[in-house]
Amino acid sequence: MGLDSHLHTAMPDRPASSAAPASSFADEGAPRIAPATTASMQSLLAQYFADHGTQGNLVVLTEAAPQAVVRQSPMPAPENVWPDEARATVEALRAELTDLRAQLAQQALHLQAAQGQADSDVLTPTLNRRAFLREVQRAMADCRRYGEEACVIYIDMDSFKSINDAYGHAAGDAALIYVADTLNASVREGDSVGRMGGDEFAIMLRHADLKSARIKAMKLEAELMMGTFEHNGLYLKTGGSFGVRAYAGQPSAEAWLSEADAAMFLVKKASR
Repeated sequence: MGLDSHLHTAMPDRPASSAAPASSFADEGAPRIAPATTASMQSLLAQYFADHGTQGNLVVLTEAAPQAVVRQSPMPAPENVWPDEARATVEALRAELTDLRAQLAQQALHLQAAQGQADSDVLTPTLNRRAFLREVQRAMADCRRYGEEACVIYIDMDSFKSINDAYGHAAGDAALIYVADTLNASVREGDSVGRMGGDEFAIMLRHADLKSARIKAMKLEAELMMGTFEHNGLYLKTGGSFGVRAYAGQPSAEAWLSEADAAMFLVKKASR
């Protein structure tokens, strides 16, 4: 049974003697006062809204005062859509994801450190030969693509064997580190210094023509000759011979480095 049938049932017919006088209906537009509802009517209304799942405010007209009384209908309690087991599983997965991210970050740091060690010389603060040749290849690619100028300086230390013979291999290691520090302090950002093996080093100068590279080599030669390094309370000296070769379309990084090495050998031979 619908709401209308309840309304008709709950509202008895009004007797004829109690009918309103005709004058009360003269103004058809005047608002009408809704008839008062009985207790049984209110019960039927409440049952109807409960059956149809209606939420919100329920308006009831009382007999004592024909005015609207607002009653707040109770809101259904929210259902627990996430059981305890599901929430525990989600939290466990979140914790596992956090741990995995931390492990990945740590592995990235280890990989970066390992790569740095793989590119570094075992003794001096320079690149090893393999890493230096990689930098030379990059410079060659930029020279070919953008028309840049670049030069390689090859250095062979003087008196290295005599230092080893006179003061031991520890003094020779100190001499190698001294030369590496001197070369690193004199290059620009973007240039590279590498140890080619033994007492030989090389510098990759970016954006440098042959003239400026030769000036750089002369300054480095003078600095090494004037400087000293300390070993066991002794201040020792060492020098070097420098060869310079500009990029001229060499077929490979090894070929460019070999040309600079040959130029260094000519300088060293002429100085004897």
